[in-house]
Amino acid sequence: MTCQNRTKTIPTPYVVIYRADECNVPIFPYLRSEGGDREMVCLTPIHGRSYVVGKTQDGRFIVSKGNGLSYTQMSFLNTREFGDDTLGLLLRQDAMRDFIMGQEIESLGIKTNHMEYVIELQREVRLTTGHVLKPILLQYDVECPYRINDAAFMSGKLIRNEVMKWQKMNDRGFYKDYLIAADVLIRNLRILHDNEVLHNAIHEQNYTWALELLDFELACSPSHPYINDDDMRHVKDLFPREILQTYVIINYIAGVLREKIDYAAVDSLFAEYGFDMEQYKVM
Repeated sequence: MTCQNRTKTIPTPYVVIYRADECNVPIFPYLRSEGGDREMVCLTPIHGRSYVVGKTQDGRFIVSKGNGLSYTQMSFLNTREFGDDTLGLLLRQDAMRDFIMGQEIESLGIKTNHMEYVIELQREVRLTTGHVLKPILLQYDVECPYRINDAAFMSGKLIRNEVMKWQKMNDRGFYKDYLIAADVLIRNLRILHDNEVLHNAIHEQNYTWALELLDFELACSPSHPYINDDDMRHVKDLFPREILQTYVIINYIAGVLREKIDYAAVDSLFAEYGFDMEQYKVM
C-alpha cells in the first residue's frame, strides 16, 4: 500500500524564468493552500516540498518542487540556522542550478528527469530573517515518481513492477536485480566523474525506482562551477565520497529486494568501471 497525501492548492500568478527547449507541457503554478480548489499529491512523507501535479501526454509524471511543506500546519518554516534556506521553499539560485545541471547531466547520456520550467510565483513570503522572497518552483517530469528510499511506503507489487522494467537495461545478462541496478549506478558515476561533474548528493533519495538520477541543486561542473572560492577548493576532495555513497545505494536496493548481495561481485563491477575499492582499504 502506498502512502499519499493529497494537498489542497491554489494557482498563483507567475513569471517563467527558464523553459526547456520545445517544452509544451502545461505549467502548474501551485502553492499549498487549505482553501484551494485543486489538488497535488505528496507521494510519501519523504517528499516534503515536492508534489506530483499531473502527467504528460506520454504518461510521465509531472513533479513540482518548492510548493510548500506537505506536513505541519505551516507551508514554510525557517529555523534561522542557514539564512534564507527555508523548509518548503526552493531558492532561486538552487532552482536555476538544478535546472541547468540537470540538462547538462541528461546531455551526457545519464537517465534522469526531463526539466520543464523554473517559474517565479508572484506572491511575497516574508522570512524570519527579515528578507522577502517570491517562491520559486522547479517543474520536471519523470518515468517513476517514487525514490529508492520510498520503499517503506510502497507496496511490494509496486516495487516489483518497477524492477521488472530494469530488464530493458540488462544488456549484460545479470541474474540478480541489484546487479542490474549496480551496473547502471556505477556507469552513471563513471560518466559524471569522467566529465568532472560532482553531483554532491548521491543517496537513496535522489534515485527513482526507474533508476533516474535526480536533484542537482548541489551539483557542479567545469561549465557551472561553484561561485564560492572555498567551496571550489574542496570539490576535488568530494569525488571519492560518491563512490562509497553509490555502494550504499546498491546495498540498500539489495536489502529492499531481499537479494543476498555478493560484495566481491560488486567490488569487481566497481573495478571494471575504474573504481578500485582497494585504494580506500584501511589496514
